[in-house]
Formats: sequence, C-alpha cells, structure tokens
Amino acid sequence: MAGTATRDQAHTLRRLHDGSGLLSAAAMRKLDETLPWYRALPAEDRSWVGLVAQAGISSFISWFSDPSTPPHGASEIFAAAPPELTRSISLQHTLQLVRVIVEVVEDHSDRLAAPGGERDLREAVLRYSREVAFSAAEVYARAAEVRGAWDARLEALVVDALVRGDADDALRSRVGALGWSGHGSALVMVGTTSHPLDDVRAADLRRATRRAADDALVGIQGDRLVVVLGGEQDLRAAATALLPRFGPGPVVIGPSVANLDEAGRSASAALAGLAAAPAWPTAPRPVLADDLLPERVLVGDGVARRTLVTQAYEPLLAAGGALLDTLSAHVEHGRSLEAAARVLYVHPNTVRYRLRKVAEVTGWDPLDAREAYVLQTALALGRLDSPRDRGETAR
Repeated sequence: MAGTATRDQAHTLRRLHDGSGLLSAAAMRKLDETLPWYRALPAEDRSWVGLVAQAGISSFISWFSDPSTPPHGASEIFAAAPPELTRSISLQHTLQLVRVIVEVVEDHSDRLAAPGGERDLREAVLRYSREVAFSAAEVYARAAEVRGAWDARLEALVVDALVRGDADDALRSRVGALGWSGHGSALVMVGTTSHPLDDVRAADLRRATRRAADDALVGIQGDRLVVVLGGEQDLRAAATALLPRFGPGPVVIGPSVANLDEAGRSASAALAGLAAAPAWPTAPRPVLADDLLPERVLVGDGVARRTLVTQAYEPLLAAGGALLDTLSAHVEHGRSLEAAARVLYVHPNTVRYRLRKVAEVTGWDPLDAREAYVLQTALALGRLDSPRDRGETAR
C-alpha cells in the first residue's frame, strides 16, 4: 500500500510540474476577477504580485515532492519581489492572495491529482497555505519593525532640520514620506522628559501625538522633547492635551504659523522661551512663547526684542507723546495712578483713560502687573533703539 501511495504521489507531482503554467495563469485570472485591490495596483506592482503568486505555486510543488520537510515560508515566496511591496499590499491582501492560490489548486485538483489522490492534494495545499499564512504574518511584522525604526530616524532628522529652520524640497519630501498631510497651520511645543524615553515609551508618545492632531512629528533630543503639530483644528488645545506627556518643568508653545515651511520660526520662539522660562517662576504651564517676550529678550532673543518694539513701543510712539509719557510715569512711579497724575499735572481719571488707550493700541494692559512689566520692557527697548529718546537729534 505504501508503494502505491508513493507512486500516486509521484504521479501527482509530475502532473503538478506539467500543470504549473496552467495554475499560474488561472491564479492571475482569478486575482483579476475577485480582488479589486489587485486591479487598482499600478502595473509594476501587479507584475510583482504575479511573481509572488507564481513563486507560491512553485514553492508548493517543490514542497509537495517531500511533505516531510517544513513548508517554505512567505519570506522565500516574497524573495523575488522588492521589500517595498509590503507597503503596497497589506497583510490582509497577502492572505487573500494565499486563499486565491489555494482555491485555484483545489479547483484543478481533479485534473492534476493522480486518480484517487485528489483528497491528499487538497489536504496538502491546505496544510501548506496555513504555514505560509503564519510566516506571512512574521514577514509583515519584521517589515513593520524595520519601517518603524527607519521612520523614527527619519522623523528625528526632520524635526532637527525644522529646529534649525532648514525648509527645502528635500525636507518636504521627507515629511511627506512620514505622512504629513500639510493641511492647516503648524506649531512647535518644547519641554523636557522626566526620564529617558526607550523605544516603547517613544512609540507610545508618537501614537498620542497623532491622536491629538491631524499631523504630528516628535523629536527626542536627549532630555529635550520637541513636538510639531499641524492641522486645521485648534492646535493650542491639542498641544495642551499633550502636557502630561512631558516631564516636570516649563513647557513652551511656539506661535502658530501658516504651514510647515515656517515651523522653524515657531520652533525658534519655543526654544528661546524654554531657555528663558526660569526667569518667570510663576508662568503658566504650558506657557506661550509670546507670553515670555521680556524673558526671551534677557537671553538674547532678537526676535522677541523686535516684536516688543514693533508691537508696543512704535504704536505708542505713533499715537502721540501723551500715551508714552503716561505709560512711563505710571510704570516708573510704582504703577500708582495718583503718583502718575501728580507728575503729569492731570487728573487720575485722565491717567486711567490714557492707560486704557495704551491697552487698546498695544494689546497689553498696563493695569495688569504682568502686562505692565511687558510694556515697561518694551518702553526701555524702544528708548534704546530710538535716537530721539537717547537725546540724539535725528537729522
């Protein structure tokens, strides 16, 4: 009986070899007829999938010659195709591909198997397909692991380039490869981590940022954490939601910018704010970089200096000397309305009225202690930059 089984198997094997072309052609037809995703693939990817299908059939026939050996895995079947194919077709698609091959062999089992060997052939192809399905999962898991490591390195390079303000075509291409859609505005938030982030914690952080905003990039630079957010939603709210992901200490949110090309400006402001934040111990957490303008001036941030002069001092100068004189008297006499009124020889209500005008013109309220400090800093910077206020005569 054993000799008969061996002869039947050898007969079936010869018929499988002779019919391999028939099986491959039938598999390609069935792929095109039953799988919409296959029809939607570019021509090059369809040809690679065809090679994979043919390799699967050939691999099965090779294994059928000695079923006592372990079946060849998906890694061997995919060997002829480029690694990028695992990005074009998903694991689910691969399993559908395996199922099509199984169905094709089953459909032709009556023609290909030796008489009486049809059941053995069907059982063999089912066993083989099961093993290939398991190994396919391993192939995709390894591909995902490699791709994740590569994406993390690419993301770190992109964030580093954004921090340096290097926005060029190469950067846009890399950002696109990371899935950045480019819709809406962008901002950068920075802070520190409480402990080193291993791969697991870093992956969890990246998932959290992608849940918070449409687009997100994460840069881990030692104990410093840089997060770039983008999209059409409220990005400040999204940034605030990520606050628990940072360690203790200041967390600074840079200004919103129109797109990723300008993210370097948001990053520069946020990083300058992080360096300056210790000068304002009672600052909120997170704090906006634009709320740290006086402290940023102290650490040498030229952008903050220009912002204060152009947004506070110059508008007051253009509005007339009364507002500047009133603000100066107010901040230099302990923010006392009465003291400022005596110096200016006006009624305290006049001082109050002029200070309200200062708030309207600049956006900072001199009756608020913090905002009065901002205005006082702007006043000092404007005087340093203005020849007239240094006693020089403009010619």
